[in-house]
Amino acid sequence: MSLTINRERLFSEIDALASFSDAEAPAVTRIVFSPMDLKARAWMKARCEEAGLTVRQDAVGNTFARWNGSAPTAPVVGTGSHIDAIPNAGKFDGVVGVLGGLEAIRALRQSGFHPKHSIELLIFTSEEPTRFGIGCLGSRLLSGTLSADAARKLTDSDGATLDGVRRGAGFLGELEQVRLPSGYYEAFIELHIEQGPLLERQQTLLGIVTKISAPASLRVLIEGSGGHAGGVLMPDRKDALCAAAELILGIENAACTSGAIDTVATVGICDVFPGAVNSIPSRVRLSADVRDTDLERRDRVMSTIETTCDSISAKRQVSIHSELLNADAPADCAPGIIEALAQSCHKHSLNFLPMVSRAYHDSLFIARIAPVTMLFIPCRNGYSHRPDEYAAPDDIVRGALVLAETLAALSG
Repeated sequence: MSLTINRERLFSEIDALASFSDAEAPAVTRIVFSPMDLKARAWMKARCEEAGLTVRQDAVGNTFARWNGSAPTAPVVGTGSHIDAIPNAGKFDGVVGVLGGLEAIRALRQSGFHPKHSIELLIFTSEEPTRFGIGCLGSRLLSGTLSADAARKLTDSDGATLDGVRRGAGFLGELEQVRLPSGYYEAFIELHIEQGPLLERQQTLLGIVTKISAPASLRVLIEGSGGHAGGVLMPDRKDALCAAAELILGIENAACTSGAIDTVATVGICDVFPGAVNSIPSRVRLSADVRDTDLERRDRVMSTIETTCDSISAKRQVSIHSELLNADAPADCAPGIIEALAQSCHKHSLNFLPMVSRAYHDSLFIARIAPVTMLFIPCRNGYSHRPDEYAAPDDIVRGALVLAETLAALSG
């Protein structure tokens, strides 16, 4: 079997998909169920149909493009990613896995390969948490990690419900129908840019993911006592921002002292009230994100953060209330798929690095119901979620080729 990835077509399509954006190039903004998102979805559906694939969409907009195999009732071999983009993002995140996956399937068809297991490209709905405040919405529903009842309660910043928005976008049916049946996938591989600098730094062509870390997210409210910046003496203060500063450093320290390099913690939001230079802050809202590849270790960090909250509250005489938003479990990738990817790399004399995905992806949730792994390609400087995100043409073509070889091995 001789496989050829059509480099010109692949890059033309990446550029074309980037044009469906609410931000001026080179930035890409494509929020789920927005007019631009719907146009991009229609464009992608047309590309899949042109490639001879059978396309269906579920009640939340997950899109399945299938190449039927000779055993159509056998479990499916899947690949894919997402096309939604956070505000002011780049054009490669998620898209490499979708258009690279489509090109891998085209290359297999052109080579004369005939799969036994059907091969399916899956375009996930709303991997980014931009609109409804929860990431990997489509894959959470597909895997049953998020219930239909919980999904119906989701709203956007304007108060519009997920149910209302997705129906308005033309995705009908009941959310209970989204969950995939047991044994649906034989294997699933997600091609993706690394979103980190390790491959580039180590001059390694590809990364084969062995573990996917997962986040726990906290929302923290700190309430103290406000007052005039000159009128309230230091011994009398209950400064919510000073308490927040101490807590932020405590969260950082909890991650740094976990005993493992894979533990990370981030405070990405700090909203201060009233926000005046001459007024003591009386209220602060924080967000905290804690991630690890080891569930027990991550949960110990979360426990340490709770103890730190109690200590700061007592010492500074402020109220600290934390709310756990989610606590997803990390995933181990499937050894058989890892080996199939490695064999493809060896066949083409391509060096690769076994690695951890420290960002989480839809594959994390598909891992709840199927064997999965991910294939990483380098991205310049590790940059992602910004307009100068960049993956070199040779790297994307190389990733699509290895993906195609592996899909053939798993579906033959």
